[in-house]
Amino acid sequence: MSTHNPFFDPTLKKRHLADKIFKFVALSALLIAVSFLVIFFTDIISKGLPSYKQAYVNLPVTYNKDTVADSSYAIDEEHYELVSRAWYRDMPMYATAHPEVMNKTTKEWVLADDEVDQYLKGHAHTLTDEQKVVVDKMIKEGSVELQFNSIFFSTGDSKIPENSGFLSSVVGSILTIFICIAFAFPIGVMSAIYLEEFAKQGKVSTFLEININNLAAVPSILFGLLGLAIFINLFGMPRSSALVGGLTLGLMTLPVIIVAGRTALRSVPASIRQAAYGLGLTKWQVVKDHVLPLGMPGILTGSIIGIARAMGETAPLIIVGMIAFIPDIPTSFTQASTVMPAQIFTWAGMPEGAYVERVSGAIMILLGVLLTMNALAIYFRKKYEIKW
Repeated sequence: MSTHNPFFDPTLKKRHLADKIFKFVALSALLIAVSFLVIFFTDIISKGLPSYKQAYVNLPVTYNKDTVADSSYAIDEEHYELVSRAWYRDMPMYATAHPEVMNKTTKEWVLADDEVDQYLKGHAHTLTDEQKVVVDKMIKEGSVELQFNSIFFSTGDSKIPENSGFLSSVVGSILTIFICIAFAFPIGVMSAIYLEEFAKQGKVSTFLEININNLAAVPSILFGLLGLAIFINLFGMPRSSALVGGLTLGLMTLPVIIVAGRTALRSVPASIRQAAYGLGLTKWQVVKDHVLPLGMPGILTGSIIGIARAMGETAPLIIVGMIAFIPDIPTSFTQASTVMPAQIFTWAGMPEGAYVERVSGAIMILLGVLLTMNALAIYFRKKYEIKW
């Protein structure tokens, strides 16, 4: 009598083994990705946090006619090279603005040179043995310490490492993204509405759809060339301005918003439109009062992600001149400015060690902004998402 089971699959054991191998490979890939992410954040944070502290030295400062004329005489010779060049540059202006300090010698905290800062943080430095002896003595006396680096958060770029700040690029990014949103969002949403709800299916609409999808995948640097040709060369807009940078990023973001908008509008069930038509509403009323409000969460999600991508771009802004040295905080859309990624790119090419930690500190700020924008996109999607 045969004991063969007609329902037995001889490949079952092999398929179960393949299933286990696939799960193992997938889990390994996930763990590797998470590990790299942890290493990345650990490295950035460990290098970036020291940039939020800056070395200051407590020294007697003499204010008189001679030291205002030549600020190098305001500090004694032993400690002269331990003080930042930026402090010597600004000291006469401070004395002029505060006449009550004239003809006095006061002990105050002054900005230290970047090499002193690096020495206190245990990083590579170029202090001589004699200077290290002086600094070590001051450490024991409590005359040198790391204080909160308010300069980093309140000033613009500087060729003096310890005096360089990130605020000008933050303000420049805000102005640039404002222009980008004001330009790309309304045009993108209206284009999506027209193509999805009003345009007749044909060769023209198909041609537009194909090209919009292709533009969403075009390398960003090409949009920089387009912005240079149109906004600067053709319309004569000021180079290196937030206006040009925002419009250039708007061109880059526009296809993303259109594609996201069309997808969001297409997800609205046809029954909503049919019910509205049954009540006698016009095409425009149906779109304005029903389809658009229901599709807006998806539109906002796609738009925020597209704008977050634009905020992290550097290549197109280099083409339009927003990589320039900007020490002053911009106060208008037409004033020369830079953005956070461009400032990071500039600092990354500097040879001084103090700029290395400033790069990581600036990346932490940029990542915080980008993660916040992506979190907002997730929040809007979850809060206003409607499941049919």
